[in-house]
Amino acid sequence: MSLWVDKYRPTNLSKLDYHKTQAAYLKNLVQQGDFPHLLFYGPSGAGKKTRIMALLRELYGSGVERLRMEHMNFQTPSNKKIEIMTVSSNYHIEVNPSDAGIYDRIVIMDLIKGAAQTHQLDASGQRDFKVILLTEVDRLTKDAQHALRRTMEKYVQTCRLILCANSTSQVIPAIRSRCLGVRVPAPTHAEIIAVLQNVCKKEGVPLPDELADRIAVKCNRNLRRAILMCEACKVQQFPLTKEQEIAEPDWQVYLRDTASLVLQEQTPKKLLEVRTRLYELIVHGIPTDIIFKGLLKELIKNCDLQLKTAVIELAATHEHRLHRGSKVIFYLESFIAKFMALYLQFMEDTIGGMF
Repeated sequence: MSLWVDKYRPTNLSKLDYHKTQAAYLKNLVQQGDFPHLLFYGPSGAGKKTRIMALLRELYGSGVERLRMEHMNFQTPSNKKIEIMTVSSNYHIEVNPSDAGIYDRIVIMDLIKGAAQTHQLDASGQRDFKVILLTEVDRLTKDAQHALRRTMEKYVQTCRLILCANSTSQVIPAIRSRCLGVRVPAPTHAEIIAVLQNVCKKEGVPLPDELADRIAVKCNRNLRRAILMCEACKVQQFPLTKEQEIAEPDWQVYLRDTASLVLQEQTPKKLLEVRTRLYELIVHGIPTDIIFKGLLKELIKNCDLQLKTAVIELAATHEHRLHRGSKVIFYLESFIAKFMALYLQFMEDTIGGMF
């Protein structure tokens, strides 16, 4: 039994529910003789991966859906062994090189070199090249990105790269200039409601319009999250009602409680407690940019306009430094400590001005 989000994921470009003009362009691209490197970018839950897999199916047929999971081993110059999980078919291989941390450059060079030197198992494949799908390219180190730029030029005859990123701001210009950029915007409020209604109709679950509207608002235009929320509502209570409560992810509630602790008390003891909670979020795989945005959103609710400006500037500085550093907890903790100092000064000035 699979989740709705996987069960009803479109497999063909013609079956996509929104951005249909873009899907027609992608279909036309496949039919052309020359297939370039591609860079898909857009917010989380917008449908980048769905479009990539539909594009691969258009390229190679249903063979790309016969997937296998493999562990690939890489060796660093210092003889340290790195193990990376890959998902592949006879025609493509998918990997997230940022899983290797600071050794992502080695993964990229060895992976592309290995894939480019091997031929397809199925000689009747439509194309004479393999596809390498790299996810979270915006999280790669600069060394890895420069290595990627060199290898994508060297092995262009035997493999094509499809890169996937949430934002192009962290991707070096040399890579962006060598790829055809495909922006996948987040679906609109109306499109999310339409998809939810369609999924529920296929499941035979009546979905009240009011509930669909509330889910579309609460998911922040993340379609994957919206479908998961809708299925969670069905598990909690059936039949669905327009007044029923929409369950939030545990990490979101935990993040909001962490922000409340910061606002309650600004002391070294409280900072240590918050640090432990931040570690908990990081260990459970919550991306640091999501942590930053979530904390910032909750913290500025209790700030006046002048303090909001200072806090946003503080968050932007620390997030920028975080992308250039390697220990994320240092920058998260530094942001919280400096916010505590700013907020404490703000409260003292406000209370002092009243008396």
